[in-house]
Amino acid sequence: MNTSETLQRFEETAQHYLLELDSFTLEQLQYTPQEGQWSLGQMYLHLVNSALYMHLRNIELCLQSNGEKGTKTEAGTTAFNLGSYPPIRIQVPPSPQYTPPQPTSKEEIAEGLNVVIRKMREIEPTVEKSTGSSTSPHPGFGALNAGEWFRLIEMHYRHHLSQMERLKHAIVG
Repeated sequence: MNTSETLQRFEETAQHYLLELDSFTLEQLQYTPQEGQWSLGQMYLHLVNSALYMHLRNIELCLQSNGEKGTKTEAGTTAFNLGSYPPIRIQVPPSPQYTPPQPTSKEEIAEGLNVVIRKMREIEPTVEKSTGSSTSPHPGFGALNAGEWFRLIEMHYRHHLSQMERLKHAIVG
């Protein structure tokens, strides 16, 4: 899948998240089904923050680097061969560094998603032209180049669709 196809698929998924957002109140977005689980709003902010502060930042590092090269882990190779995260729930223990805050408004979430969409559109032509020789390490997937980090954003957004469905059912009950 080339970067323009990845961008198109990402935009479709992000638009789905934006459309779904309209159907919830702020209170519903902040509802936590069980102790230690995220609310739907926290999941949204996780998607926004991971794209802005991890994925896109690593794309920039790859594009600016002088050819640092590493290798992918087995999990990374598998995910990119499949074109998606494994269909499992990944649960990280709550921590100030990883657990997103509760959203303060629906506008905060929508604005964040729109910023990610805009930044993906802006960086896509540069990623498309990149050689892919420089990498930046991902904690689970190993060394990824700019194109792989770009694809990872789309894969990550798609991965959380099942979590969104579970949380929607918990809210509606």
